[in-house]
Amino acid sequence: MQDAATESRPVRAALIATALAFLLLFLLAPLAAVFAQALSAGLGAWAAALVEPDAVSATRLTLLVAAVAVPLNCVFGLAAAWAVAKHEFRGKALLTSLIDLPFSVSPVVAGLIYVLLFGAGSALGPWLAAHGVQILFAVPGIVLATVFVTVPFVARELIPLMQAQGVTEEEAALSLGASGWRTFLRVTLPNARWGLLYGVLLCNARAMGEFGAVSVVSGHIRGLTNTMPLHVEILYNEYNFQAAFAVASLLALLALVTLVLKTVLEARLGGAPGRVR
Repeated sequence: MQDAATESRPVRAALIATALAFLLLFLLAPLAAVFAQALSAGLGAWAAALVEPDAVSATRLTLLVAAVAVPLNCVFGLAAAWAVAKHEFRGKALLTSLIDLPFSVSPVVAGLIYVLLFGAGSALGPWLAAHGVQILFAVPGIVLATVFVTVPFVARELIPLMQAQGVTEEEAALSLGASGWRTFLRVTLPNARWGLLYGVLLCNARAMGEFGAVSVVSGHIRGLTNTMPLHVEILYNEYNFQAAFAVASLLALLALVTLVLKTVLEARLGGAPGRVR
């Protein structure tokens, strides 16, 4: 059987050209169009759209939600990966499947789940209303929806990494008298730090760009519960295209920063066997 590395030069050139054409058509061209439309009225109009009060509120809320959801998923991802990769227990397969659940459930369905749990017609709805607790159409609901859709990213990055590392170093630390917590902090966590950062970046990117689940639970209250993706939708529906693309360009810039950091981490992780440094 012919090895893939021995393909002729024309075949390799055709494959590379196809990949580049695909990226140009479906990634770079739309991205360039976003920035072109955002700057169509000049840099001043672009900046004005970003400092408009509702845009500032949407940006602040997006960053706040990411600042809450990402650390929560970081803690959960570490705990879940440590349990799955380093221990054997009943229900391990079920836990692994549940971690992947947000990948198979539509974000809109995820949002509807919280409406059923905390809405006015739910079992908890009257109790929450009586005690002045508002989850839907408020920041808590947006955070919960974002946490749900971003659950897998940290855990799914750490599980294969920790499994590849094995338990030899942990067993050595325990045999020398280290406690389980000290072993985790001094052995397990340092070995997984780059994978953890990589998972956090992916989780953060998804948290800032989430639309479906947040759209269901936010209530679209302008200036209060609109994140940046929701604010873009409102501006676009109002035919305020330049402002919509200006806010979208800021989201794209945040995504590009994440991409650069992701590339740096990939290079760092790829430099050692088992993605460990």
